[in-house]
Amino acid sequence: MPIPLTLGMPPSREEPRGLLTALLTRRHPTLADALAAPALDAIGDPVVPVSTLTEALGETTGAVRIVGELDVAPDAERLAGLRPVPVRYQLDCTAADLDDALAVAVPAPLTVYVDAGDLPVTARALVGAGHSPGLPTGRDVGEIADFLSVLAHAGTGYVARARDADEVLALLAATVAALRGDDVRAALAAPDPGRLTALIPEAAAAVREILLAVEVDDPAGVARDLAALGLAAR
Repeated sequence: MPIPLTLGMPPSREEPRGLLTALLTRRHPTLADALAAPALDAIGDPVVPVSTLTEALGETTGAVRIVGELDVAPDAERLAGLRPVPVRYQLDCTAADLDDALAVAVPAPLTVYVDAGDLPVTARALVGAGHSPGLPTGRDVGEIADFLSVLAHAGTGYVARARDADEVLALLAATVAALRGDDVRAALAAPDPGRLTALIPEAAAAVREILLAVEVDDPAGVARDLAALGLAAR
């Protein structure tokens, strides 16, 4: 059933998490690089390869939030010793290795990006395993729309990669459309920033329960471009 995401009311000043708050993220080669990155309200938890985190043992506090990229085998003992402890893990795999990815168990939510194959079918398999599907760049409008039809009411949410602010805008608009039962393809093709800025806080929160994060190469630049469209972190 579509969710009635209300438009046209101003956001509440008491709402601490808007559409862009801590949404954008970036992959960093090491934890030190991630910690040295500029701070910005719109920038969320950085992605750091798990293989580099052992270098940081004893050097960071538990307050640091990172996403652990599984570039090594997810050995339980090794993962238990990571510092800081990842709040989420992510994994890139081939379509041939999907069954192995479905069986991966880690001590935090896992996002899986699959390099090929039928996107909605893969999404259903990942959701069924309790994992968050990753939405890569370069997929066509129809695939993304079908993908979002799977994720709109799943409990896992999804994470995406985008090349620029236009793609982030399209993902936000399409996620809203999927939740409302609107035309997702139309929202992807012609996203309307005005409809996004008009979302009430509860609606923004519902969107962020589905679209968990967007990985971009230049979060600060993308945030500036989105702010120019009226979409600032709030």
